[in-house]
Amino acid sequence: AVNPDFARRLAEGDRGGEAETSPRSILNAFVWAPSFVPERIEALLDAALAQHTGETSYPGDARPSKNWPGVAPGVHGPINALAPIYQTAPLAFCEVAPKPPILWVRGGADSVVSDASMFDLGTLGQLGVVPDWPGEAIYPPQPMIAQIREALARYADRGGEVDEVTLPDIGHSPYLEAPDAFDAVFHRLLARLV
Repeated sequence: AVNPDFARRLAEGDRGGEAETSPRSILNAFVWAPSFVPERIEALLDAALAQHTGETSYPGDARPSKNWPGVAPGVHGPINALAPIYQTAPLAFCEVAPKPPILWVRGGADSVVSDASMFDLGTLGQLGVVPDWPGEAIYPPQPMIAQIREALARYADRGGEVDEVTLPDIGHSPYLEAPDAFDAVFHRLLARLV
């Protein structure tokens, strides 16, 4: 369910920023907070455009579905790898032994991993961006932050150690937007493990 115009522009190597669905526009609107301007934006765009694209790469293939929004996961690509039909035990990590510590560093202004994600079809349907949304009873928005916290709480309840660090005013890429703050918490974890 990746925006087909974005996928097309990515495959074509679109470097422009005029269209809302261009790779540059998506990076600036969603990957980092809009107030952040990376010094190496062209290198980051080069890396994004180097991604393999197509039905067997990104975004992958899809199958038609009689259910909203009219598509179902296919068998190829990274987007399909996240589909529930392939992730039959998403909480299995809670049972590993020994349990390594988990550090979750997230941006407080992240609109990708969010309780109202602009990448969640339930949210987009509720907002009217994707038409014919069947309603919350059938296709509710997914509160990603709450779901991740629930999973990490289960891990902690089973003896794991979890540390959530939220960097305010930072988007989806704390390691790019706030490298010093990110490095400080990450290296603090590494120092404990040595």
